[in-house]
Formats: sequence, structure tokens, C-alpha cells
Amino acid sequence: MSSKSKKGKLLLEIKDLKIQGFSDEKWHDIVNGVDISLRRGEVMGLIGESGAGKSTLGLAAMGYTQPGCRITNGEIKFDGVDLAKLKESEKRKYWGNRMTYVAQSAAASFNPAHRLIKQTTASAIRSGFREANEAYKDAKELYQTLNLPDPNNIGDRYPHQVSGGQLQRVMTAMAMSPRPDLIIFDEPTTALDVTTQVEVLSSMRAIVEEFNTAAIYITHDLAVVAQMADFIKVLRYGDEVEEAPTREMLKSPKKAYTKSLWSVRSLEKEITSPQAPILEIIDLDAAYGSTKVLHQINITVPRGSTVAVVGESGSGKSTAARVITGLLPQLKGKVKFEEVDLPPKLEDRSKEQKRRIQMIYQMADTAMNPRQTVREIIGRPLEFYLGMVGSQKESRVLELLDMIELDGRFLDRLPSELSGGQKQRICIARALAAEPDFVICDEVTSALDQIVQEGILKLLMRLQKDLNLTYLFITHDISTVRAISDQVVVMNLGEVVEQGLKDEVFNPPHPPYTELLLSSVPEMDPDWLTNLNSERH
Repeated sequence: MSSKSKKGKLLLEIKDLKIQGFSDEKWHDIVNGVDISLRRGEVMGLIGESGAGKSTLGLAAMGYTQPGCRITNGEIKFDGVDLAKLKESEKRKYWGNRMTYVAQSAAASFNPAHRLIKQTTASAIRSGFREANEAYKDAKELYQTLNLPDPNNIGDRYPHQVSGGQLQRVMTAMAMSPRPDLIIFDEPTTALDVTTQVEVLSSMRAIVEEFNTAAIYITHDLAVVAQMADFIKVLRYGDEVEEAPTREMLKSPKKAYTKSLWSVRSLEKEITSPQAPILEIIDLDAAYGSTKVLHQINITVPRGSTVAVVGESGSGKSTAARVITGLLPQLKGKVKFEEVDLPPKLEDRSKEQKRRIQMIYQMADTAMNPRQTVREIIGRPLEFYLGMVGSQKESRVLELLDMIELDGRFLDRLPSELSGGQKQRICIARALAAEPDFVICDEVTSALDQIVQEGILKLLMRLQKDLNLTYLFITHDISTVRAISDQVVVMNLGEVVEQGLKDEVFNPPHPPYTELLLSSVPEMDPDWLTNLNSERH
């Protein structure tokens, strides 16, 4: 990474920017007088916890505000033009051409009815930057630069016919196609497993450097921003906390809040001594239709422990969870719970069997009924499994809220009135309401920032101790595994590659796939990605 002084001319200058958002029938300050100075070819990392104003600021750099937001003060000078003073129709000339945006969810950004190459080139063709034939040829070259498989033909596929990591790279190609001066990356690798993330990061960095594009990289993952950014700006509650070149920021952050972001990564659970198994998966096969996805897997989960299941997307982690819960009947093999064979289908299991195994889902947003209050969400399993009604149920809901470190003020709130971390806590309380022995946690922290993540992990560890819970923790985040697990199961392509105590799995020698997985975890070192790529190529 180059130093700021070596970069090109000043491209983006934001002065004293203030933005408000409308909620509860009044306007609230969400960005409080932030300054940005960005040169051509320079990458700024923008970090902070959820609600800091990162995405709002990233969009504002393009002169754009989401519905319900307004710019109340400040200048947004892009190549000498103040975007804040332009009409919408005038700003549109910049969007998708000189400024582009890569979102967190690539899937939501593509039209499922059109081929990838058509969408990749749409902006470049529409703006007159390139003729169709030339644009298609360029798109294939971009696919190649971004290490996409079969770059000459992958564009003929539809969005659902490629993986999440591939779609994220196609989205980057779409953003680069008109050769923008500025590109906003908004959490573009959050939902990706570590091996895919490395590929996407390497590709994005290479293409930004090749075309001397300025970029703002928004993330809550410090190790990722260390690989991408020339300098880092830290936000909190819409205020600028500090800014410094990346190496300086990583080495010696000045403010207490920034130091707290850094320290989050040091969480680690004391390993518990193994007890008798509560759950055993024996020689299990499973399939979706005619496609077999699990091949003779064996997993043992001791009572009171946390067994982490790790692997790339498509390795079979969530499928194994679906089989355990009875949502997907196995083809062969057994799932034993306390030495009793569980019926393969959920409908054939007793209410007691269903009660004792609960699941906390990855996307808290979609796991709750948006029209139900917290009182109703937590109250339903109390009524269904334990027959609680009236004041007994009310009192238990309050106890469960207290367990997850929330209080009675949340009883009548809807999911839309909760933060990401609060939603996940409510999902934990709902699972606990059934008084289970065994809880499957499916990527429960993947969409949360580092500070909220740490809060959720500490909560889960405390509840495990207090209630003697057993966890099967499905994740692709190796730092989370290091923090919370007693044992680790590594899966690849529907098979168990390795399993054992955490220390055994994480210490060499490793099977080749485990080695690939562990070596792909970003480190807080700006040279990490460069060194990794030189080792691998």
C-alpha cells in the first residue's frame, strides 16, 4: 500500500457533513460534522460498530441519501463539483458511471431474470462509455482479473447459477465496468467464508490498484480493512473518533474507543473437560432431491460443551443442523440424542424431543415475525412447550429478558424497533424459553459488528455455564471458533475432514483442507494478504 502522499490529485473532499434521519415522527442527528479527504487511487477504510453512520456516510460521498434521511449541512466536493448543491437529475449523471457501489448482499443487487454479463455491462453501455461488443469483451477481461472461473462463459449464467463469492466478484466487475473514479465497498465480504473472502479481497484490491480508482471500504472487520486501506477513519454514533494511516492506526490507536475495537479479538473460553455424549451423528448421509450433500458423517457432541462446525459455504454445516432438527430427514445413518434414536422427520418427534433441541438462526431479521412484539415472540414457546399462560408466562418472559441483559422496556417492541444485537438476543431468549438441553447456533454472529459480536458470545458462554447448555456452533469465522469452542469439526464437500479438541485441530500438522482454512483467516497485519498471495502463487 502506498502512503497518502504518493497518491494522485484530490478527488473527494467532504467538509462538516451533517445528516439527519426521520423516526418516531421527528428528525435525529446520525452524522455529526464529518470531514473526508480522498485522493485518486487512495483507499479509505471506514470502521465502527453498527449504527455508527458508516453506510450513511458512504452513500453521502456519492451525494445520495436513503429515504428518510437528509443532508442538513456541509460540502461534498467530487472533482471540484459540490454534489450537495446538485439536483437529483444532475447527480444521476455521476451514479453508475463515475461513482459506483458494491453492496453487502450481491444477491439483492442483481435481477434474477437477466444474465450476468448483461447486468455487468449495462451502465457502461447506457452511458455511452463503450459499445456493446467492446463492453462484453471488457467484462470478460474483468472476470479474468477477478479470478472468476471460465471467464469467457460465466457471464452467460443467471445470478442463481453462481456461488455467493462468485456473485460478489461479478458485482465488483459491474462496479468497475464504467471505470469509475470512486467506488464504495459496503461490507462486501461479510457473508463470505474465509477462503472465498481471500479471493474476493485479492481481486478487489488488484483491480482498484490497476485502474487507480479511489475507494471507501466500509467494514466492521479490522483485519479485512488492514488489507485494503491506505488509512482508516473510525466512526461512533455519527462522530469521527480518529483517523490515521493504516499501519499507525493498527500499531498505536490513540482513542480509548478504538483500542476497545482492537481488544475484542482477544476473547477466549476456558476449555471444559469432556463429558458423556448428549448427541451423536453416526454414518449419516443426506440429500436435497437427488443431490447427495452429506457423506457418512460422524460427529460426537459431549454434554455441556461447545462443538464448533467450520468449513466453507457448501461444506454441509447447515445441512447437518437441518438433519439434527428433523427439518431434513437423513437418507441413512442415525442421530442419537441421549442414546435414543431421533425419528428422522420433525413431525414424528415427540413434543419433548422438539423442546430439548432448539435452534438460533443466522438472520434474526427473518427468524422473527415482524408483526409480533417481543412479549409474543418469547411467550409462544412458553405456552406451546410448557403450558404457561397469564401472569406466570409474563413473569417468565421478564426473567428471560433479564437473562439476555434486556429489561421490561422491550416487551412491546416490534423487531423493526430493535438493533441487530438486540434482535439476536431476543432469538436467544426464544430458544431458551423452551428450556432446551441442546442449542444449535447457526452463524449467529456473522452479521454483527465486533463489539456486539463479543457481547453475544460472552452472553452465550455465561448462559452455558449457568444452565449447563450444550452448543453446536456453526460458523465460518475462525476467530469466533477460537473464542468459544471446546472441540472443532472441520467439514468440506459434505464430509468431516478433521475433528478433535480445539488445541489439537488448531496446532500443526494439519490435513491440507484445514491448513487452507486456517491460513485464509485475515490477520491484523497490512502485509498479510500480500505475503499470503506470494506464498500461494
